[in-house]
Amino acid sequence: MLFGAGVLCASLYSTDIIHGSAYAAKAQAQYARPIAPLFARGSIFFSGKDGTESAAATLGSGYLLYMNPKQITDAAGAYEALSHFVTLDRASFMAKALKPGDPYEELESRLDAGPALSIQALGLKGIGVVPETWRSYPGGTLAAHELGVIGEDTSSSTVTGRYGLERSYNSVLSRIGVGSSVNAFAQMFAGWDAAFGGDDRSGDIVTTIEPTVQAYLEKILAQTETAWHPDEIGGVIMDPSTGEIYAMSSHPTFDPNDLKSVRSTSVLSDPLVEHVYEMGSIMKPLTMSAALDSGAVTASSTYEDTGCMTLDQKKICNYDHKARGLTTLQTILSQSLNMGAATIALRTGATVFPKYFTSFGLASRSGTDLPNEASPLLGNLKNPKDIDIATASYGQGIAVSPVGMARALSVIANGGYVVEPHLVKEIDRTDGTVQKISPQRMGPVLKPETIDEVKHMLVTVVDTALANGTIKRDHYTVAAKTGTAEIADHVNGGYYSDKYLHSFFGFFPAYSPRFIVFLYQVYPKGAQYASETLTKPFDDLTSFLINYYNIPPDR
Repeated sequence: MLFGAGVLCASLYSTDIIHGSAYAAKAQAQYARPIAPLFARGSIFFSGKDGTESAAATLGSGYLLYMNPKQITDAAGAYEALSHFVTLDRASFMAKALKPGDPYEELESRLDAGPALSIQALGLKGIGVVPETWRSYPGGTLAAHELGVIGEDTSSSTVTGRYGLERSYNSVLSRIGVGSSVNAFAQMFAGWDAAFGGDDRSGDIVTTIEPTVQAYLEKILAQTETAWHPDEIGGVIMDPSTGEIYAMSSHPTFDPNDLKSVRSTSVLSDPLVEHVYEMGSIMKPLTMSAALDSGAVTASSTYEDTGCMTLDQKKICNYDHKARGLTTLQTILSQSLNMGAATIALRTGATVFPKYFTSFGLASRSGTDLPNEASPLLGNLKNPKDIDIATASYGQGIAVSPVGMARALSVIANGGYVVEPHLVKEIDRTDGTVQKISPQRMGPVLKPETIDEVKHMLVTVVDTALANGTIKRDHYTVAAKTGTAEIADHVNGGYYSDKYLHSFFGFFPAYSPRFIVFLYQVYPKGAQYASETLTKPFDDLTSFLINYYNIPPDR
């Protein structure tokens, strides 16, 4: 008897306290229109730099205007009365009102309380309003790909997450339908956990996305898109030590509040996670790291740069086809020399070199908490020929996702650890418990002296070579590298002669980094090299982050 009473109390608590508001709204609705489940779903929050939370995805509420054509006696009069409070198409209204035997037609949704209650006060026969709820994204396009969208699962007639965090955390955000409650006595036989709601692990999620940083990143991407008209552009701002993503965006984008205007569902996919690309010369710092760490070269090593070389009957060259003669390792990064990267990769060896790239996380998915992550394409390094090692050393012939590339490059920034990029830092359960998401990292995979040397080289790139040293900061060390990759022609084979992918990464303060920034764009028009198109966007983001987070100078 005590057990049965406990089950009843638990069921009453669930019905009245946890799901009470949903049942109350449904009770109001069922007398006005055909019974339908009232929409309910957990919220998604952004996190401000001061820890404040703001709504990223929540429930909107308002009223639905409907009519019962069977009860309409004066359709024209009803239309005239309603037109004072809501804009309706007269022809459509009259067509619905004159349907014989039709008991229910929706006229307008998502009405504010003012006009809805005014219409209710008219007391028009056959016209009514009922409360309704819907998914709302207050930021509009802000972080649209990352938040995702919901849709109806036709097989079960339930709402489910389709893209982004809405999909990957659907089991947390979903709510038990108020129309599908189970008899409390039946729950007793389902076990103690089910009886007391232990199987309901629903809740809200708190993201790592900082809304001001996200908005600024999207502003910079929009400006860059306007200037260079790429087919696609995106960026990631992340803490390289923890994998927490402060901002992440790509264009073209969409407004999840207005999916009717989306012309193709392809725009809903997140290319930062779901696409892979040959990234070009931003791979060279990782090549340098492998060569130094393995002992194949030292910081003082040199090589003879011939401008071009032929491997396995294939010719590869520097970007300008020019020879440099006796050349230092620093020059490989400062002038982005393909011959230098290929030479030190070949010295590292066909067995050792791929192992380093695997240890950096390039050969596996990043583990991000966004859905549909694409697998990297590193097949050329499984049984590599010399030409495969050489082209991989400068980012051709292998392909990774933007978020996977950001993770790999973080190894240099964070002391040699492979982190797991993530967007959710906390789950607030409906039962009152809070689940913190702990950062995941592996390693170290590089020696401290290797990291120090590569960091020094990348700082030198910014101070002396990038934009001819004009973006050097007197009070901050910034490490960065550009990348320009040829785009594969999947129709005719080979590569396009006039289409390039531009990429850029940097971290700062270089010797104790707070942020790593990764940018890319596919086929920008009017410029061949990434240094021409992405240097200023990176510099603008760096200035913003330093000022917004009040980062102290490090030199």
